[in-house]
Amino acid sequence: MKQSKNILTDKEMELVNLLMQDCQSTGDIQSKLKRLFAGTIEQMLEAEMQDHLGYEKNSIEGNNSGNSRNGYNRKTIISDYGESEIAV
Repeated sequence: MKQSKNILTDKEMELVNLLMQDCQSTGDIQSKLKRLFAGTIEQMLEAEMQDHLGYEKNSIEGNNSGNSRNGYNRKTIISDYGESEIAV
């Protein structure tokens, strides 16, 4: 018998179990995956901004530096999950 290529680690199985909670259909799962993808992109962009500016969000280091954060804008990204709106 051929072994599946989709062998998951314990952490991945834990994520699968969390994802399945409250899902009644594949559409529910796809909706959750879309939100998780958008949230992941937002976190990655936030980390990139922190690295670029050299200080963490809400840090007083950025005050009057001329290179500070000035809020969020909504952007729409297109992925395999369809369109998702993120805050950047």
